Amino acid sequence: MPLFWIHRTELHRLFALDYDFVAFRKMETISGKQASSSSIHVLTHGQDATSDKIPVESERISHGDGLFAEDNDIERSDSSLNVVKYIAGWELVGLIAGLTLACFLILLDVSILVTAIPHIITDFHSHTDVGWWASMYSLSIAVFLPLSGKVYTCFHVKWTFLAFFLIFEIGSLISGLAISSVVFIIGRAIAGIGTSGIQTGAFAIIVASAPLAKRPSLLGIMMGVCQVGLGSGPLVGGALTEYMTWRRCFLINIPIGATCVLLILLVRIPDRRSQQDKQPNSFSVSQLDLPGFFLLTLFATMVLVALQFGGQMLSWTSTTVIGLLCGGGAAFTAFIAWECRAGDGAMIPLPLIQKRQVWMSCLSMMLLFSTILASSYYLAVYFESVKGMTPFNSAVSSLPVVMSQLVGSVSSGYFVQRIGYYLPVMLVCALLTVIGHYLLSTLSLDSSTIKWAGYQILLGFSRGIGLQMPIVAINAHSPPSLTSLATSTLLFFQTFGGSVFISVAISLFNNRLRQELLARVPEQDVGRIIHAGAIGIDKVVPKEILTDVLTSYARGVSAVFYLLIAVSGCLCLTSCGMRWTDIRNCSEHGRDES
Repeated sequence: MPLFWIHRTELHRLFALDYDFVAFRKMETISGKQASSSSIHVLTHGQDATSDKIPVESERISHGDGLFAEDNDIERSDSSLNVVKYIAGWELVGLIAGLTLACFLILLDVSILVTAIPHIITDFHSHTDVGWWASMYSLSIAVFLPLSGKVYTCFHVKWTFLAFFLIFEIGSLISGLAISSVVFIIGRAIAGIGTSGIQTGAFAIIVASAPLAKRPSLLGIMMGVCQVGLGSGPLVGGALTEYMTWRRCFLINIPIGATCVLLILLVRIPDRRSQQDKQPNSFSVSQLDLPGFFLLTLFATMVLVALQFGGQMLSWTSTTVIGLLCGGGAAFTAFIAWECRAGDGAMIPLPLIQKRQVWMSCLSMMLLFSTILASSYYLAVYFESVKGMTPFNSAVSSLPVVMSQLVGSVSSGYFVQRIGYYLPVMLVCALLTVIGHYLLSTLSLDSSTIKWAGYQILLGFSRGIGLQMPIVAINAHSPPSLTSLATSTLLFFQTFGGSVFISVAISLFNNRLRQELLARVPEQDVGRIIHAGAIGIDKVVPKEILTDVLTSYARGVSAVFYLLIAVSGCLCLTSCGMRWTDIRNCSEHGRDES
């Protein structure tokens, strides 16, 4: 029997194992003979079956039925049979545990700062730098995400991931040992650089280690558990700050990070780079597209700084804010021009982003993540201002949305693995988020626990089932050589878009709150009430007007959820553009075989 055509029974006899084959049949015509093949066709390179030359193909075999069963790619040519093995069994379990722990830490680092801020202010005696403590972390993540994608195309994914993780650990150590606000900001910026590479690398490692059909379930497990880190940050931060010191909020990353590194070191992760990139001394600095990185950094920095100042420290009509926005627009124009000139060596290759399913996935992720950030932030405002809860109790009250998001993320991953289609799940996600945000917009001063808990469960489940779907879509339509670039681009849209949107939500909330206060308590100093903050309003507001003030806060929160309804509606539209694709018939080279 020819080597380039292997029947199921021959493979069974050859390896003495049970194999699961995706039901994909085709007729091959080779050397004038026709034969029926029940092998799994993944991708055919070169000429078609009627060619005189033998086509080079790739097939996958799966040892067993489980999520952690072993899968192989068989790359066939006229002269060799090259089996590319994926990770399986306990190795895959350990790898997913290590990646989940790493992503859990970086999301915990995002939200753990909330309850530590008052104590950090007391230690550093600095009120003016509070905004930079969080924004510098987000800014460094946003600007380094595209560059991290380029780095992963040049070096082995395992060691690159560990290098970025080391940077994150160094940043956490500096933050935990900081003696001044400036040193603390530097530590947050360094941790953000490491975080950018951890996010990109986690998805790149899953792509290199598991077949496409299993990735939805693995991503669902990883992203679901990671979101618990985002929701439990205030709980952990509150406990560490109250019973130990705020510095433990960052130093805790060191021992947990060591466990993560150990788990990943024990696994041999396949290198999916091209043979040319694997050659010694093949790396060149020009491959990183540093001019593109510089222009993108200018764009992101100026826009985010303008949003940080605008409407808060400076007026939107101030020359500083307008100048920053105009400079950001000029930098973005120059970045697009440079990327067009750079061609395939660009930081964000235009042929990749021009694919409808790719940029629609990026937009969908940006919109979904923006709603997650805004709803999480203003649910906390509702609990702490309207309901009068402490930050710790507010975090406890947010657990329904966190846990239901975990359930949705894990269950949707398994569901997509079984049916093969991610688009129906994404559409259900978009529709349910519209309903969930509408229900939350009805919350008032008198809303019962059953209402706000039940609404959170619906919203959490809806966004949980859709959170990994854009990543699945990106993987399904991107070749291995561009997977890290596609993922970093998607994460850039997610991070940068979320940062921009949260500034819009803050401005909307402040404007609506001011309008409501002027209408309800016109005789009071509205500026003083707003400046007092959302916590402890009853201590600065007379009892006779307290109900009106709390109602004003509730109306301000509702205005934000009205905006989120519109954003969720846009998510319905962008989800439709992610393409109806069965990932079971998608190749590992990013093309749909159906």
